[in-house]
Amino acid sequence: MMINPAEYMTMNSVDIADRLSRLPADSRLISFLKLPNELKADVFSHLSPDFQEETIHSMASHEVADLLNEMPPDDRTQLFEGFPDELIKYSINLLKPDEREVALKLLGYKPDSIARLMTPYYVQIKQEWTVERCFQHIKKVGKKAETMNYLYVVDENNRLIDDLMIGALLLADKDQKVSELIDYQFVSIVSTTSKEDAVVYFEKYDRGALPIITESGVLVGIVTIDDILDQIEQQNTEDIQKFGGLEALDLPYTKTTWKEMIKKRATWLVILFVSEMLTASAMGYFDEEIEKAVVLALFVPLIISSGGNSGSQAATLIIRAMALQELQLRDWWYVMRKEIVSGLSLGLILGSIGFLRIYLWQILGIYDYGMYWFWVALSVSVSLVIIVLWGTLSGSMIPFILRKLKLDPAASSAPFVATMVDVTGLIIYFTIAAMLLSGKLL
Repeated sequence: MMINPAEYMTMNSVDIADRLSRLPADSRLISFLKLPNELKADVFSHLSPDFQEETIHSMASHEVADLLNEMPPDDRTQLFEGFPDELIKYSINLLKPDEREVALKLLGYKPDSIARLMTPYYVQIKQEWTVERCFQHIKKVGKKAETMNYLYVVDENNRLIDDLMIGALLLADKDQKVSELIDYQFVSIVSTTSKEDAVVYFEKYDRGALPIITESGVLVGIVTIDDILDQIEQQNTEDIQKFGGLEALDLPYTKTTWKEMIKKRATWLVILFVSEMLTASAMGYFDEEIEKAVVLALFVPLIISSGGNSGSQAATLIIRAMALQELQLRDWWYVMRKEIVSGLSLGLILGSIGFLRIYLWQILGIYDYGMYWFWVALSVSVSLVIIVLWGTLSGSMIPFILRKLKLDPAASSAPFVATMVDVTGLIIYFTIAAMLLSGKLL
C-alpha cells in the first residue's frame, strides 16, 4: 500500500523512509519518486543502502543529480562507500563542480578516519568581527549549515582558535567583538583520528557536534552526533558479533546471503572444533587414571564449564572496559592483580559448593563415591579453585595480548576463551587428582 501524498508534509523524513522500506519493491520506488522535491534528499539519506542503489539505477540522470547535490556531504560520502566503483564514478560526475570537489575531498580520506563523516557546511567567524557582523554572516551562509549551535572562530590562516555557542552571541551587545566573548578553550578532533577513537570525544564532552582540524590546526569540517551514533551502533554490532565467535557481518543479518553467513561463521567453528579435539587428546592422556577411578569422569563437565564460564565473564568485562576507554594497555598489571583476587574468591566459592555436593550425596546415600570420597571431593574442589583462577586470568589477559599485537580485543571471543580453558582445565584437574589420589584410587 502506497503512502498518501497528503501525509508527506506531516511526517518526519525518518518516518517516511521507514514507511517506504516496508512497502513492496515496486510500490516503494514509485512512492519515493512521488515525494515532493524538497523532501527527497532528506528521505533518501535515511533509506537502506540497497534501496538507495536501486533508486539511483531507476531514476533519470537529472533526477539523480538533483538528489545527490541536495544531500548533506557526510551522508553522501556514506552512500558512496557502499556503491560499486562504476556507480561512484557515475554519481560524482553528476555533481555540481563545488559539490564534486567536496565529495572527492571527503573520499580522499582513509575509510576508517573521522574525516569521512564530516561535513564542510558550518559557520565560521573571525575574532575581530562584531556580533552584528556575525549575525549578517549567519543569515548569508547559515541555511546550508548542518548545525548552528556552535560557531567556529578561526584566524587569518583558517586555524581554529575557539568555538562559540550561538547563545553567547544572542546575549551580547551588537557592537561587542567576538574576541571579548571567547576564552580560547575548545575541543577538536584531528582529521586522521579513527572513527572508533573519535567516539570517545563525543561521549566524554557530551557535544552535539565537534570540529575536525588538520594536524596543523586548520579547520576542515565538523562531525555531528547523528553520524557518531550510527558509528557507535556499527562498532557495537561488530564487537558483539566477534565476541560471539564469528567474523563481523558486512551487511545486516537480513541482507546477508546464506553463503556469506556460512563463510563468516565456518572459520571460527572449524578453529574451535579443532581446538576442542585437544580435549579428547587430554582425556586420552589420562585414560589410565580414568580407568582406575571412573568417578573422576563424572565431574569433567563441571570442571571445564566452570573454567570456561569464568574466562568468558572476565573477557566480557575487560573487552567492554577497553571499548569504553576505561582500560589502556598499561593497565594490564592492575587488571591481573584484581583478577587474581576475583578468581581466587570465585574459585573458593565454587570449590566449596563442589565439595559440599559430594559430601551431601555421600552421607545421604544418593551416590556412593567409595571409601576415598573425601579425597575425590578434595580433588574436585581444589581443581575448581585453580581452574576458575586460571580461566579468570586467561579471559582478562588475552584482550591485552591482542591489543599489544595490534589486533582487535573483541576477537578474543567467549567460545575461544572457553575452548582454551576447557583443554587446560582438564590437564589441571587430572594432574591434581593424580597427586591427591595417588596410592588410594590411583
